[in-house]
Amino acid sequence: MRSPASSSHARPPNARPAPLSRHEKTLRNIRWLIYLYLFLLLVEGALRKWIVPELSNSLLIVRDPVVILIYMMALAGRVFPRNAFVTALWIISVLSLIAGIVVLQPYFPPTTVALVTAYGFRSNFLHLPLIFVLPAVFNIEHVKRIGWWTLLGMIPMAVLMALQFRASPDAFINRAAGLGEGLQMGTSGGKIRPPGLFSFVSGAISYLTATAAFLLHAVLSRLQYSIWVLVASGFSLIIGLAVSGSRAAVLAVGLVVATLSVILILRPDALNKFGRNLLLVLVIAWAISHVPIFREGVEVLTQRFSERDEAQDSSIAGGLISRTFGGFTEPFHALNRIPIAGYGLGVGTNGAARFLVGRGTFLLAENEWSRVLLESGPLLGLAFLLWRTILAFRIGYFAVRAVTQGHILPIFLFGTGVFPLLNGGFGQPTSLGFAVVLNGLCLAALNVPETVQSTAEKNSIAPPARLPSRSAYAERLHGPARENGQTNGAFDR
Repeated sequence: MRSPASSSHARPPNARPAPLSRHEKTLRNIRWLIYLYLFLLLVEGALRKWIVPELSNSLLIVRDPVVILIYMMALAGRVFPRNAFVTALWIISVLSLIAGIVVLQPYFPPTTVALVTAYGFRSNFLHLPLIFVLPAVFNIEHVKRIGWWTLLGMIPMAVLMALQFRASPDAFINRAAGLGEGLQMGTSGGKIRPPGLFSFVSGAISYLTATAAFLLHAVLSRLQYSIWVLVASGFSLIIGLAVSGSRAAVLAVGLVVATLSVILILRPDALNKFGRNLLLVLVIAWAISHVPIFREGVEVLTQRFSERDEAQDSSIAGGLISRTFGGFTEPFHALNRIPIAGYGLGVGTNGAARFLVGRGTFLLAENEWSRVLLESGPLLGLAFLLWRTILAFRIGYFAVRAVTQGHILPIFLFGTGVFPLLNGGFGQPTSLGFAVVLNGLCLAALNVPETVQSTAEKNSIAPPARLPSRSAYAERLHGPARENGQTNGAFDR
C-alpha cells in the first residue's frame, strides 16, 4: 500500500530519473540510516523481551553504531551540525567524562571505570547531535511520511497493548527485558502498564504522544489520508491510552492536545477546520465508550488516579501538577550536599549499574535531574541541564513562530518532545531515542519546500521524489543554504 505522501506526478514512459550527485547520494544514505535508527527504536524492546532475551544487555546499545555511522556520513557530506549547541555539548561531555574517570578511578578497576563512564557518555551525550542532523537531511514532507507510518503502526500497537492489559502479569506477552529480570511495572487492579513493543511503558507513552501529534495535524490540515486510517488510528490511540494504566500517558497526550490552544490563539481560522471534524470525533468517542476493554481500562486508570492522589492527599489536578514540576525541583533540595564533581558519570544509569553491581538498578536516583546532578556534580550537571532547557525553549520558539506562518506540525511535535528533552530519562535507551527523534523531527518540519505553502496544509500537496529546495520562510528561519550543502536547520546561524 502506498503512503499518501508518495509522489503523484507520473513520469513519461521513456524518461529516466536524473542521476544523483555524490552529495545527494550521501543525503539519501543518511536518511536511510535514520530510518534504520527509527526501526531499531521500535523493535529493540521486542528483541530484548521475546526474540533474543539472552542479548538484552548488548541490545541496549544496538542503535549506537548506527548513530556513529550517521555522524561519519554527515561529516563526509558536510552536513554535520556546527552550532553553539553542539560546541557547548562537546565541551560539557568531555569535561564530564574526565571528571567521571577521576572520581571513580580510586574505587574501581580501570576496566570498570572505562565501561561505566563510556556508558554514561553515550547516555547523556552521544545521540543528542542527531537532533540537528535530522533537519539537515529531512524536510516537512519526509516528516509527514514518518507520521503516516506512525498512524498505521498505532493500530497493531493498540491491539498488543490491549492483549498485554488483559493477560496476567507473568504471561509471556508481559515478560520484561532479559532473562528472569522481573515483571513489568504494575498499576491498579493487579494489571501491568502495557509497554507494547517496547521494553518499558515509557516507550509506549512516547509512541502514544507521537500518534496524537500526527493525528491532530492530519485532521486539522485535511491531509489526503484514507479516512479509515484516521478513524482506526484515532480509535487505537484512545484504546491504548485507556489501557496504559499510566498517569504520565494521560499527561503527555493532554499536553499535545493542549497545543491546540496555541494554534487557536495565533491562527483562529484553524477553529473552523477543527469544528468541521468535531462531529466525527464525537461519533468515534461514543463508539469507543461501548467497547468493554475501554471501559475496563478507564476503571483501572481512574483507580490509579484515586489511589495516588489519596496517598498524597491532593486533588487529581494537584497530583498532575506535582508530578509535572516535582521532577524539576526535587534535586535542588540536596544540591549543597552533592560533591563538586559528583559520584561519577554513568553511575546513575541502569546500564552502567550492571558493571558495578551485576544488575540493572537505580544506584543514585530515579528522577532524571537528580541523576544528572548526582553523577556530574552541581557545576557540570547544572550546565548539562541548562543546555537541555535552553534547547527546549529554542525549539519551542521556532515552533510557535511557525504557527504564525501557517505551519502547525512543528508545534504538535514540540508538544511531544519538550518533556522528554527536558526531563526524560536518558539512561533508558528508548526514552533517549524518542527525545532525540521527536525534537529532530520538530526541527525538520520547519523545512518547508517552496511548493508547500501554508495553503498546502489544507490540500496536502504530495512531495517530489527528491529533496526540494527550501522555501522563503525556511530561508529566513535557517539562513541561506551553503553551496556545499552544509545546513544545521533552525540553528544554522
